[in-house]
Amino acid sequence: MTVQRMDHVGIVVEDLEAAKAFFVELGLEVKAEWAAEADWVDRVVGLDGVQADNAMLETPDGHGRIELIKFHAPPGPSGDPHAPANAPGIRHVTFEVDDVDAAVAGLQAHGGELVGEGERYQDIYRLCYIRGPEGIIVEMAERIGTAS
Repeated sequence: MTVQRMDHVGIVVEDLEAAKAFFVELGLEVKAEWAAEADWVDRVVGLDGVQADNAMLETPDGHGRIELIKFHAPPGPSGDPHAPANAPGIRHVTFEVDDVDAAVAGLQAHGGELVGEGERYQDIYRLCYIRGPEGIIVEMAERIGTAS
């Protein structure tokens, strides 16, 4: 058995429209939207009575996808939208962008907040974390050079 590729990352949200708008502002494109409610869904996710709305978004190069999921049923525990970057679990998703400053400004218009400060990693990247809807942390990386 060998992994052939990573297909997508699923993110559960309370406000599907706000989350979609945030990622569309970053440059992702909504590729599909659907409702999920069936016995097979219950069996796959290990829950009973699933009712969910989903949206699949894709990066411009077609190689990265995020699935946003709004569960209407069954009720689930609420997460901590202010969890720090070192809390256990999936903490962030990283996107390479062509202009970190423009990306930050666009995401701030959709409620995004810088987690810390923008920084340079050697002379290769400008990096920053921004917290979006539902506390989702997005790391943005602007390539400014090449590794030697």
